[in-house]
Amino acid sequence: MLMISEMVSVPAGRVTLGGDLVVPAQARAMILIAHGTDSSRRSPGSRSVTAALHRAGFGTLALDLLSEAEDRGVSPDGDQRFDVRLLGRRTAAGSDWLKAQPETRGLPIALFGTGVESAAVLEAAAELPDEALTAVVWGARPDLAGDALRRIRVPVLFLAGGRDPGMLRLDQQAAEQIPAVSAVRVVQDAGPLFDEPGSLDEMVALATAWCDERLRTMAAAGTDPGPVR
Repeated sequence: MLMISEMVSVPAGRVTLGGDLVVPAQARAMILIAHGTDSSRRSPGSRSVTAALHRAGFGTLALDLLSEAEDRGVSPDGDQRFDVRLLGRRTAAGSDWLKAQPETRGLPIALFGTGVESAAVLEAAAELPDEALTAVVWGARPDLAGDALRRIRVPVLFLAGGRDPGMLRLDQQAAEQIPAVSAVRVVQDAGPLFDEPGSLDEMVALATAWCDERLRTMAAAGTDPGPVR
């Protein structure tokens, strides 16, 4: 039975971001899934991913990194869709918001994203070395993260489609730049969008296994999973 399932508003600088928060009873960790440019939290694929994460015992915050005005293309600040540093700060703001909520503030936080949002997740991971459990990206654009890769101090999992060798090379090159623990896993039958039958299920299985490993490592080290600020 779900303990919490609600739409939320998350402050991030001068804008307010919309999100869907779900916290299952006895959640082991929270997963912040970044959306906006290349993914929608309302899409069937995104809903399938969050539902699978809930079944695995994880809570989720599916967060839009663009405000409503920005998503409609009518923001006075211009097009923010590919400003990775800005989107990374907003991802970090989502993490800060989770740490401040009574229902989630004691839980570890993992950062997930695909496409352009994956670069924002990697940027946020570089800014949250003591606060993020891990970062997981699929169908990723790590090339957009620039020098943030060399500043990441949390474990990172790259999930690449076996039918997208170009993206696999990008992931491998990015993993080599990250000084923290990193890994590249291949979903053999997946293309760049992971929209082939079963691809998202396999991606989620690999991602949850990785997060479980990170939680076991944290427990073995006796790390306090609560907020550090």
